Amino acid sequence: MDLAPEELQFLSIRGILRESTSIPKFSPKTFYLITLILIFPLSFAILAHSLFTQPIFAQIDTYPPADQAQTQHEWTVLLVFQFCYVIFLFAFSLLSTAAVVFTVASLYTGKPVSFSSTMSAIPLVLKRLFITFLWVSLLMLAYNTVFLIFLVALIVAVDLQNVGLAVFSLLVILVLFLGVHVYMTALWHLASVVSVLEPVYGLAAMKKSYELLKGKTFMACSMVFIYLAHCGLIAGVFGSVVVHGGEDNGIFTRIVAGGFLVGVLVIVNLIGLLVQSVFYYVCKSFHHQEIDKSALHDHLGGYLGEYVPLKSNIQMENFDV
Repeated sequence: MDLAPEELQFLSIRGILRESTSIPKFSPKTFYLITLILIFPLSFAILAHSLFTQPIFAQIDTYPPADQAQTQHEWTVLLVFQFCYVIFLFAFSLLSTAAVVFTVASLYTGKPVSFSSTMSAIPLVLKRLFITFLWVSLLMLAYNTVFLIFLVALIVAVDLQNVGLAVFSLLVILVLFLGVHVYMTALWHLASVVSVLEPVYGLAAMKKSYELLKGKTFMACSMVFIYLAHCGLIAGVFGSVVVHGGEDNGIFTRIVAGGFLVGVLVIVNLIGLLVQSVFYYVCKSFHHQEIDKSALHDHLGGYLGEYVPLKSNIQMENFDV
């Protein structure tokens, strides 16, 4: 069934998912290369990270307290590895987001895309994505600090003898923290798309994302929660079967299970990036905002070709839902 532009704002979560998963078939080679070169290394690093850190922690635990030199050496190795891991994760996360958002925008505006044109456009948007990510990181650091303060205050103020009250208070704080985290993640994902497709970034992109989320907050938070739940489940199974399952599972079982779980996480991450791209257009349509192709032309460096104004909602008649 063809989706008329005016129907875009009424897409349900299932409709957004169907629309998102249908996009790669319009440029399979481009999405295959994006997945292989950008999303696969990102997903592999997320899961394989614990394979390298767990042996270091185990080795630190085996050293006697008197052997400070060797312990300090292991901690140095761990900190260097963690630093390199964060940089790698940060870089490939930004690259994957920029590549998928640019490719989806090109397809939605009816322009041919290729992996080379996508990679050529990425440097033009990385600065905006980087600045937006920094502001999001500061905001996340702020609410994590507030959460820790409340947690410490709870430990100090609540009588630990009253177990029921302590558990209830802890649950309330955890639920509030989870709610804020999910909302901030939704805000971040949408701000990332805004930073690629519009002439705003940083706090301005966050503000624009906040405005776009109005009326769609529950849908956005639901999709983010589903995404985080899938990622958490995959990471949990990977940890129990591959990382900590050495005694019970053979090396072949661990390799097969690890490869399968990495593949599943690759699919989840790709769909997550596609969903956040489609959701941007859903929010724009919901607020009856114009999506002008000239803006995409200017901010993506002219890789979308000649100017053709795209009024009202994004044209999606060519996509089956």
